[in-house]
Amino acid sequence: MALVKITDYCADSIDSRSDVDVINNFNVYTQRHEKVGTVHNILVDETSGRFRYIVVDTGFWIFAKKVLLPVGRADIRYTDKIVYAKGLTKEQVEELPNYDELEEIDYDYEEQVRGVYRGSVASSGLTQPAGYDRGTYEYEQDSSLYDMPESDGQSLKLYEERLIANKQRQKAGEVSIGKHVETETARVAVPVEKERVVIERTSPTSTKPASAPANVFRSGEIARMDVYEEKADIQKEAVVKEEVRVKKVVDTETVEAQEQIRREELDIDSQGRPVVER
Repeated sequence: MALVKITDYCADSIDSRSDVDVINNFNVYTQRHEKVGTVHNILVDETSGRFRYIVVDTGFWIFAKKVLLPVGRADIRYTDKIVYAKGLTKEQVEELPNYDELEEIDYDYEEQVRGVYRGSVASSGLTQPAGYDRGTYEYEQDSSLYDMPESDGQSLKLYEERLIANKQRQKAGEVSIGKHVETETARVAVPVEKERVVIERTSPTSTKPASAPANVFRSGEIARMDVYEEKADIQKEAVVKEEVRVKKVVDTETVEAQEQIRREELDIDSQGRPVVER
C-alpha cells in the first residue's frame, strides 16, 4: 500500500495536472474556523489510485511542519477555496507527526497519524475499528478516515488546449512630412510712364507784319513746366499656393495561424463490473 504524490502518479498525463492544481494553496481550517495551514499536495494509493491524504503545510509561523489529513476528514469548499478538517482541533494538529517530504510512508508512521484522528473520532461518538494488523490492514477498516463522501466522489480532470487569438499593436513604420524653402528668380514686367518736354518752333504764315506789344522786349522772362516719370515699385507678398492634409486610413486583412494543440481523453480499464458513463 505504497503512497505517492498525485503529481508523480499522474506523471504520464498532460502537465501532470489533476485535482491538486484546483485545491493547491487552499486554506485549511478546523471546524472551529482556526486556520492550521494550506494545501501542499495530495497522496494517493500507488496501486488503486484512490486518494488517501491531503498534505497540509502548517507554515513556519504556526507549527513549522507538514502534516497529513485523511481525505475522509476533508470538507472541500471550492467556492470559498477552503478545506475544513472535520473533527480536528488545533491541538491535535500539533500532535500529528511531521511529514516534511518523507521518501517513504510506512505502516508505523500512518498508525501515528491515524492514532491522532481516531482520538477525534472517539470524541465524536464513533467506535474505533478493532483487529489492526500490520500484515492484513486495509484502509477500508478506517472508512471514516479514507472514504470520501458519495457526493464528492473522486475526480480526474481532463484538459485540452485551445488557441486564443489576440492582437498586439506595434509600430510598423513612420511617415514624416515637412517643408523646406527653395529660391528661384521671378521676373515681372511693369510699364512705366516718363514725361519729356517737346519744344516746337513755328514761323508766322501771314505776310502782313503784326504790330508788337509795347513791352515786348523784356529780359528774364521764363516759362516753367513740371516733368514727371513713373518708377516701378516691386514688393514680395506670401500667399497660399497649396494646402496639404495628412490622415490615416486602416486596411483590414485576415492573418491565419496554425498550431498543434493537445487534448486529454479518458482511458478506462475496468475489471469485473462494467463501467457506466453518465
